[in-house]
Amino acid sequence: MPKVTIISDGAHTVEGSTSGDRMLVSPDRLGEALGWELKPEGLCRQDTCVPVRDSARLFVGSDVDVAAVAGALGRAVVVDAKAGIAAMALDAEDRRQALEARHAPPFTLNDLEGRAHDLAEWRGRKKLLVAFASW
Repeated sequence: MPKVTIISDGAHTVEGSTSGDRMLVSPDRLGEALGWELKPEGLCRQDTCVPVRDSARLFVGSDVDVAAVAGALGRAVVVDAKAGIAAMALDAEDRRQALEARHAPPFTLNDLEGRAHDLAEWRGRKKLLVAFASW
């Protein structure tokens, strides 16, 4: 099975697939990909569960649609199925706190050579982060 990369609270590359403009992962890989697991009570992370009214809407066949999970969690998501990458925003409260504090949330990104760098490495030094999309 091909690999897909999902950026949420870090970059996670897992077995997954794409279908049209959707990114799909198997339910047993959801925890590895997003940190959330699908349980009878809803989407759960540690002791926190978000109820999901109709969990069948999260599925495409036997796989879970990453964008549908993001929607159920109330998070914005951008999926580039062609590139096999998706980015999920922080939840609304974490985004609000980050904006008020005027500090970027912690994250790790790979440089052009594939080496991982944490934002904390550059504490106290100014950096310019350039983001773009090819579409």
